[in-house]
Parts: sequence; structure tokens; C-alpha cells
Amino acid sequence: MKRPPPPFAGPGSAFARLKQAIIERTGHFYYQDKDDLLWERVQRRLRASGTVGVDAYLALLNDFEAGPPEWTALEAELTIGETYFFRYAAQFEALTRDILPSLLKARAEERRLRIWSAGCATGAEPYSVAILLQEALGPALPDWRISILGTDLNENFLAAARRADFGRWALRSLTAERRRAWFDQVGDRFHLKPAYRRLVRFERGNLLDLLGPTPPLELSEFDLILCRNVLIYFEHQTVEALARQLVTRLRPDGWLLLGHAEPNLGFNAFATAVSFPGTVAYRRSGAPQPPVETPPAPLVFEAPPPAYELALQLLPEPVVAPSPPTPDHAAPVEPADEAVTFDRIERLADLGDFEAARALCLDAIEAAPLEPRLHYRLGVVDHAAGRLREAEGALRKACYLDPAYAMALLQLGLVRLELGRLQSGRRALEAARRLAGTLPADLRLRDGAGMTAGDLRDFARARIDLDAGA
Repeated sequence: MKRPPPPFAGPGSAFARLKQAIIERTGHFYYQDKDDLLWERVQRRLRASGTVGVDAYLALLNDFEAGPPEWTALEAELTIGETYFFRYAAQFEALTRDILPSLLKARAEERRLRIWSAGCATGAEPYSVAILLQEALGPALPDWRISILGTDLNENFLAAARRADFGRWALRSLTAERRRAWFDQVGDRFHLKPAYRRLVRFERGNLLDLLGPTPPLELSEFDLILCRNVLIYFEHQTVEALARQLVTRLRPDGWLLLGHAEPNLGFNAFATAVSFPGTVAYRRSGAPQPPVETPPAPLVFEAPPPAYELALQLLPEPVVAPSPPTPDHAAPVEPADEAVTFDRIERLADLGDFEAARALCLDAIEAAPLEPRLHYRLGVVDHAAGRLREAEGALRKACYLDPAYAMALLQLGLVRLELGRLQSGRRALEAARRLAGTLPADLRLRDGAGMTAGDLRDFARARIDLDAGA
């Protein structure tokens, strides 16, 4: 059944005024042209607060006493918490091989590191860095003063981050061996071990505060800042201003990591880009650029950087590289209703409510049985919930409906390798690599959570080599 549209009646409507207030407070220009998504989330707060109508809700937000807690609750609905451990393998490879070793060498005398994860969501990113530092320093770790700060606008995310209690969904990029090494499993939950937890602290923070009249003084002198997939929600001018502020909060030889889709040419005015395989990092303009040492370490990250670890057998064997795809294999512009459905499925899955996510998938598939991306998401949810046979059936349909689904091919290969089906797994990875090779390297892939064709190609090649050398 089609949802009623948002109560939109032009620039002066209550909904338009609410949207403007949200954008001004959060900076999330992302919602400027996404009225359906915004209305979907606002309605949750209308129901939760018992407010009837947008005018009344605006009055609630402006109330001296009730307004601040309601803004906090609304911001929690508006922010997106898609995160998992070691997301974007190329960046974590750069951290492991180059960036952290160079920082540890430069700080060998003072033995102090300050790291900031801005927009940390439920904590997987700063905890991933903590794991890397624990493994890099080993017994020497107690001799160092390590400060890793995670900030986010969403209080619910921060509460979850402090618990350091994760479902399988957040660990989908980790092998079973690494899950055992870094987490204690209790039922179907995974608790990060105290050795890693104690390195990270979490605070509420709004990036827009950096542009205010009194920016936080404590947010300075960092050796490393990670602000990945946060700037994409701001308008262009704000992005450049925030990136400039982030760079000025680095120590002279510090490093800034952004999401793959966030860098732009305007950053050259105040930052120097340093290229690594599959990614780029930033330093202050004019900062000394010492040679970066690359130790001969094996690849650390075996599982994929994209948002979904899925598929068992998408295609009948053998997998053959598909024909060159048409342009619709880029990340598409989605119709509003479809975008809302995908968003709701992913939000439910991120919260671990796989039953509700599965029910929503099935309802959407009933209405659009030939949409491969719905079958793909059903497979993702079933796999995350441990329903491997059901996931296999859904993913078979997704790939049948779209034989050149690049992310599905990549994940198929990884899962087949996990199942011990090495030959067929390598074939699927090779097919994914060849498919990516037919696309522009910087093209963001459909359902790739920011992954580009170049990222996929490089990762698939590295994973094939890693498996061959095992």
C-alpha cells in the first residue's frame, strides 16, 4: 500500500520549516531533496512523542524544557549507523602497513598517540583502530599513552558503542578466527575484549561545532583523524570548511582519512593528498613528507569492505565472467518509494531486528518480484540471521534477475572460500574482478556502500593471491 506523501505544501509549509531547522542544526543537507525519507523518520518521532501534526511538533522542538531531549531523539532517528569492523579494507591496509607504523616511529620518544573517530556510530571504527594498535605494540602497549576518541551526534549509537556488544552483522568482515581472538561470544552476541575496549572513549559531538564561534578546544593536536562517510551528508561549502577544520586539528605530521566518495579538488588549497593502493589520505599542506615504510606484512583483511557479507551460491557453477555491463551497474538514482524501502530494511538489519527486516523484504518482493535488489537484501538479512539455505535461494534469484551484479559475485566468491569450495570461490572472485575491470575505476558500485569498481578489482585480486598463497 502506498504511503501518504509528506505534508508538503511549498516553501512556507510546516514541513519545509521543519526540514530547514533540521538541516541548520545537523548540517545534513542530505535531506534537502529526500522528503520521503525525512518524513518517514519524522513520523516515528510524531508517534513516539504523541504529537499531532508538524506544526505541533515544531512547537515541541522549540519548547525550552521539552525541546532539547526531543531534538536528541530526532537526531538519533536522522543519523545513519551503517558500520562494521574494518570497513573499507584498502584504508585499513594503509593504516596497518604505512600510517600507524610511521606514527609509532615518529612518536617513539614521547610514546603518545591521539586519535579521533568523528561520526563513529556504534563504535566499530575506533575499536578497529584499537585492535590494530594493540597488535602493533603488543607487550609495549602499557608504556604508551593511547587516546582514541569516538564522537557522534546520536546518543543511542554512543550508548551501544560504550557497551561494545555487537551482533554478527557488525562482524561480517571478520573471519571466525579473528572473531575468536578479539571477541568473547555469548549466545549470538559478541563482546569486544577489555584490552581493546579500554583504549577508546566516546562523547557526543556535532561536527558543525567546529564551524561555530567557540569550537571545542580539546579537539586538536591529533595524530590521526578518521571522518569517513560523514561529509557526504553536508552541502559542498560546508564539506570544504569542515575538511579544512579537520586538517588544522592534526599535528604537523598527522593524517586524515575520509570516505572514498568525500575528497574533492578544493582540499588541495589546505591539504596534501598521499596515495596508497586503493585509497588516499591527507596531511597538512607544507607538512614534511617523510618516506613511508611498508613492512613486508601479509594482508590483514580477508573479508570484503562493502556493506554485505552474503551469498552462498548465486550462480550455477562454473562462474564465467559476464559480458561488459550497461551503465546501470553504477549506483542508481532510486525512486523515492524504493529508496525508503531499502533504507528501512537496512536500518532494521543494523539494529539486529532480522525478523522485521525479513518481513519487510518479503512484502516488498510480493509487490515487485522481479527486482533483484530486493532479493539481494533478503539474502543479506537471511545470511546475517544464520538462515543459509534461505539466503542461498534469495541470492540465486537476485543473480538470475541480474547476471552482472558485481557485489553479488564478489561476495559469492568469499563465501565459497569460507565454505572450503576453493576452486569455485576463486572463479567467482575472478569473475567479479573482470567485471570491475570493464567499469571506470572511480565508479561507485550499486549496493557497495561506497565501494568503487577499482576497490573491488584490487580487493578481489588481493584475496585471490592471499588464498593462493595460503
